[in-house]
Amino acid sequence: MADISELTKQLAALASAPPTDLSEEERFGLFNAINQARDAFMSPRDALLRFSFSIYESAAVRLAIDLKLLDIAVPAGRSLTSPEIAEKAGADVQLVGRILRMLAAVSLLTETAPDTFAAKPLAGAFCTGSPLREGIIHLSSHASAAGQLPDYFAKNGYKNPGDAFNGPWQYAQKTNKHYFDWLSGHPDLQHAFNVVMGISRIGQVDWFEYYPVEEKLKVSSPEQILLVDVGGGVGHDVAAFQKKFPNLPGKLVFEDLSIVVDSAKDTPAGVTGVGHDFFKPQPETVKGAKAYYLRTVLHDWPDKEAATIVRNLKDVMAEDSVLLINENVLPDQGVSLFQAELDMSMMVCFSSLDRTEKQFKTLLESEGFEWKQTYKPEVQIPGSGTLMEFHLKK
Repeated sequence: MADISELTKQLAALASAPPTDLSEEERFGLFNAINQARDAFMSPRDALLRFSFSIYESAAVRLAIDLKLLDIAVPAGRSLTSPEIAEKAGADVQLVGRILRMLAAVSLLTETAPDTFAAKPLAGAFCTGSPLREGIIHLSSHASAAGQLPDYFAKNGYKNPGDAFNGPWQYAQKTNKHYFDWLSGHPDLQHAFNVVMGISRIGQVDWFEYYPVEEKLKVSSPEQILLVDVGGGVGHDVAAFQKKFPNLPGKLVFEDLSIVVDSAKDTPAGVTGVGHDFFKPQPETVKGAKAYYLRTVLHDWPDKEAATIVRNLKDVMAEDSVLLINENVLPDQGVSLFQAELDMSMMVCFSSLDRTEKQFKTLLESEGFEWKQTYKPEVQIPGSGTLMEFHLKK
């Protein structure tokens, strides 16, 4: 084994001058190797500290966002003392100092002198205007619900939740509303959620880059619907699809609740929005399309509701239609920390789950579909989409 002191020096040198030309695959591989090494040397006490105290990291970052501490530190371009930052923030000096210490400990700031701090490069990612800032706001709202999971399960017999209207979220928030309905009553969190849904696409390869579109998706008439993006928001995905395949015959449709579709702006020519609730029978206007596409829709719903969604699509599909499901499909073994955390998030918010491929097949086959093929991008990191193609069962 290599000399530990030499390895330590190499890691310290790497941390002080990290390479800037790494590909995402290289960066992720290095990051994963470092985490594996950390875990290999973790003592029981280290594990206790990691599991017990990490909640305070996200809480401190959220407080920094609310007080705009990073908005003050980043543009300053120099070190500032806690009193200087507190005065600009209009907040208690001692409180601000305690938050700044935590921000330095998580590498957003560096403490250049006692009680004096300067922004590190990563800090700018959490300033006002950055979408990553909204990610902290969105996920910090989950903390109270996650913290009440032990009480919830103790009172519910440790049964896996499956009721979208009576689960961990409803228990924690003392509401009978579904998560999405509850969210609509909290505009700041709704905005953060909407931004985060856009963030989730960053760094991911679009499904049509690794799915054989021109081979699989053909229509006989330009008047036929080529693709319906179900739960497609304001049409960003179909607009990107059209940009990639501008000469592909057929109409493109995105479908979502009317309030969402009506908010769509700058919809390109050839793309149409349809307002519809996918829990209700699909309208005649989308009948007989070549492909129906669901991106991270089903993981928001337990099996009962997920079955209703695909059943309604089955009723308007033609014999040669395909159903394309793009999800964070869990591996049968070796689920990453991020994937496991995302699955827990689905449980907390929706009483739902991130499914394995086998679970998707079981769900779809029970509703009259048969699996055809699964497609993945060449480079896949945790959270990358997996595209599954289903046909009507013959």
